[in-house]
Amino acid sequence: MHIEKHDPRALKENPDKTRQSKSSPQADALLLATIKVVGIIQPPVVVAEKDGGNGYVIDAGHRRVKQAIAAGLEEIEILVADAADDNGAMRSMIENSAREPLNPVDQWRGIERLVALGWTEEAIAVALALPVRQIRKLRLLANILQAMLDQIAFGDMPSEQQLRTIAAASLDEQKEVWKANKPKKGDTASWWSVANALTKKRMYAKDASFGDDLAVAYGIEWIEDLFAPADEDSRYTTNVEAFLGAQQEWMTQNLPKKGIIAEANNWGQPGLPKKAERVHGKPGKSDHTALYLDRDGKVQTVHFRMPEAKKAKNGEQPIDEGDDAAIVVKTRPDVTRKGIEMIGDLRTDALHEALSRAPIEDDTLMALLVLAFAGQNVTVASPTRDISYYGSAKLGKHAARLFDQDGKLVFDMDTLRIAARSLLIDVLSCRENRSNSGVVSRVTGDVIGADNFLVNMGTEDFLSCLSRPALEASCADTPVLPRQKVKDTRAALVDHFKEGRFVHSASLFAPDSARLAWWLKDSEIAEQSEGDGTPQDQDELDGDAVVEPAHDYVDEGPALQDEDLTNEQREAYKVAAA
Repeated sequence: MHIEKHDPRALKENPDKTRQSKSSPQADALLLATIKVVGIIQPPVVVAEKDGGNGYVIDAGHRRVKQAIAAGLEEIEILVADAADDNGAMRSMIENSAREPLNPVDQWRGIERLVALGWTEEAIAVALALPVRQIRKLRLLANILQAMLDQIAFGDMPSEQQLRTIAAASLDEQKEVWKANKPKKGDTASWWSVANALTKKRMYAKDASFGDDLAVAYGIEWIEDLFAPADEDSRYTTNVEAFLGAQQEWMTQNLPKKGIIAEANNWGQPGLPKKAERVHGKPGKSDHTALYLDRDGKVQTVHFRMPEAKKAKNGEQPIDEGDDAAIVVKTRPDVTRKGIEMIGDLRTDALHEALSRAPIEDDTLMALLVLAFAGQNVTVASPTRDISYYGSAKLGKHAARLFDQDGKLVFDMDTLRIAARSLLIDVLSCRENRSNSGVVSRVTGDVIGADNFLVNMGTEDFLSCLSRPALEASCADTPVLPRQKVKDTRAALVDHFKEGRFVHSASLFAPDSARLAWWLKDSEIAEQSEGDGTPQDQDELDGDAVVEPAHDYVDEGPALQDEDLTNEQREAYKVAAA
């Protein structure tokens, strides 16, 4: 390299320069003022013109040359360099990045230029002191609509996840979405809205039960997620219909003996045959198997058993419940089973929201923590009882917050409050399944005002679970009048509560007084039977476990009718009553 003096007007621009976007007027004005006062501090880098020309081509310093001309300088110093193997691409990019940060689009163009010249992504990352992930992220811009690139060139860059979502869509799809979400001049773009409109559900190869043969038959082409961890299968497809079809065919081909293919309901649970009883433990030889697809498209397996056919009193022939059987007219309950399940889900969400946000006094919080462990969904391995309950180690994560790095129990009240709230959220549930905590979750929700966190239930989905009398009763305190047709009444209520909030009285947390009294009495009797010096307790101390019925108190009133009890518990009470 050597320094020469040269007329800036005679220097030729490099058509393949790194900075393609215009610099800001403020940056140009600042550079011009600096040149007028102190001149050019760092000479532009030039190389000899190719093809036998006698002139020089600017390799780095286009802005300095332009502003020197604007300042009226007749002659400037230039640094004449030898031509590089990559035509000065890397030198130009580093030089421009140091002077004024390149916008993401110019960075991407510079990276693509270097890749075309044989540079690897890793080498570019080292030279530019950037993470390889950033290099790969910028290269996604190759799949972005030009109008979006113009917005990004202003420094308005979407997040990595948004950029990946946009780049995965076709240019035609991007054009339609950008047309609807294009920002006004000078405003930033709502990249979340753009990415959300272009989001396609991904079905992952790791969730597929079918093999390559069915994948080919259904035209499934796997796409590699380059940003996923290297040690896992990150292949996916956005062809959801083909993926589910291949899964369905695999289930048909691999259906076990006495097996069926079930449909999942709105909550992702399998729709079993009428009167079927789901088997949660080890299935027996006479039990049936159901295969179904969950919400993620995975094949799931459940087992169930069907009730035995009823026999006549003589025990010879089964009772034929044909046309001559007595017709039993059943009236629809105010809230259907699906509605009760929805209430359980909505109660649980509201309860967890209240436990996270509602003001709770410390003494109340600790009392609720004790109460939570009385729920019927909590399992504990007890050293003092004859019955062992097996729990989950997941609950230990909350206690772990109270220890320091040296394993000492050290905490402040804020940490304790957070741990207590988190534990309560994990334990307490009102859902209509095995996670139901029973009456204790209802009491907790009532204490902390979780009713205020229940979402609007004035929706078509929930109101369709109500009987006509219950639906018409919901019109009270509203300008909506009952219609002749139930669906018209329901549609009017949905429209009325569209901007408001409706909470059905059946979903409120306050438990029935009879149910609460029964639970308190049942718990009192269980406490009395645990140990008072009786021979049974002595047997327990000696290691000879004597298993008594889980409950020795039976109330055929509220107990068997209570919605918080599982089917297994109801059967246990019936057996105990007999």
